Amino acid sequence: MFVDEVVIDVTAGDGGDGCMAFRREKYIEMGGPFGGNGGHGSDIIFEADEGLNTLLDLRLRKHINGKKGANGEGKARHGKNSEDIIIKVPVGTVVTDEETGFIVADLTKHKEQMVIAKGGRGGRGNMAFATRTNPAPSFAENGEPGESKRVKVELKLLADVGLVGLPSVGKSTFISKVSASKPKIAAYHFTTLRPNLGVASTKDHRSFVIADLPGLIEGASLGEGLGDRFLKHIERTRVLAHIIDMSGYEGRDPYEDYLLINKELENFNKELMNKPQIVIANKMDLPGAKENLEVFKEKVSQIEVFPLSGITGEGIDAILIRLADLLDTIEKQPLYEPERFESHVLYKFKEEKPYTIHNEDGVWVIRGERVEKLLRMTRFTSDEAALRFASKLRRMGIDDELRRLGAKEGDTIRILDYEFDYSE
Repeated sequence: MFVDEVVIDVTAGDGGDGCMAFRREKYIEMGGPFGGNGGHGSDIIFEADEGLNTLLDLRLRKHINGKKGANGEGKARHGKNSEDIIIKVPVGTVVTDEETGFIVADLTKHKEQMVIAKGGRGGRGNMAFATRTNPAPSFAENGEPGESKRVKVELKLLADVGLVGLPSVGKSTFISKVSASKPKIAAYHFTTLRPNLGVASTKDHRSFVIADLPGLIEGASLGEGLGDRFLKHIERTRVLAHIIDMSGYEGRDPYEDYLLINKELENFNKELMNKPQIVIANKMDLPGAKENLEVFKEKVSQIEVFPLSGITGEGIDAILIRLADLLDTIEKQPLYEPERFESHVLYKFKEEKPYTIHNEDGVWVIRGERVEKLLRMTRFTSDEAALRFASKLRRMGIDDELRRLGAKEGDTIRILDYEFDYSE
């Protein structure tokens, strides 16, 4: 079963908790803190594998969870890092963050890897907090939560030439003639229900990859028929080969068919019209094809047209040579501009406040990734831990902001599911 798009949830592993312990051994004076750090949570990593050609396995896994790092222990023993979760996907897979729209990964090479969700770092044990002024801290951190995302995973085939055209114009026959691909061929529409890839070779020993895409129909870019599901596979191709039934066997006008398909391509993505395109005039062995070809050439004088008989194979060599010549002059370009990719760059002088504060039914609710992460990593088992948490909020400016908004002594402050009393 061919699956080329899925939406899944990925959650990396949380970091292990730090340990709060003290050294108590005979003959060891002033033992001090002895709690180790927690281990790193597992990352969720996608790896491109040229042996795969479908996302079916991901369709069956709606949620991928990482493993938590091991907790730190006494005697300065650090917790073990969890092994990363590696998910293999086909070459040509694009991963997009559903919330932000940023591209997380575009995997175009065999064995290429990308971290989709980062595991949390391990919480620090109390050994890590020992200072000259506080040589025996009585607190430790919880592990950092792992990243959680909903991502869209799309397969966009890596091919040099994309075959486009209406159903039953001979695309499958053409690719079966020029490569070892064996698509299903029959005399009815939508025989091809999934893209087919084939490697074509010219007489002068040049080779390239051709993608035979399921037949487009009018309205494909809006969801009609099968076309909208597979138009995305054209985006990576460097040359378009537009196959047209020049015989008009089904009572169609070849020129109208040419305009219809180009309109659907433009409606889907205007950049497709900037790709070099040739027209393959197929079924030249049928009656009326030669006359229709002459009329067609007059109307599209700016496009190269190559006659072909898919049944006999006449004309194939000239088409392959021309496609190879075009590919020799076109460099492979990245599918996405750099600004589409996920960025972790912080602009020092333009950084916005890492939190928001709103009064909801008399309760001051604080939201923000940084604040919520701080709360999750704080273990409120000692007054020292609570004071450290309050001090960090103060340094972030939250106390000043609450005061400016009108918070008063004893007001309730809520972060996630935790509530505190506001105190000057």
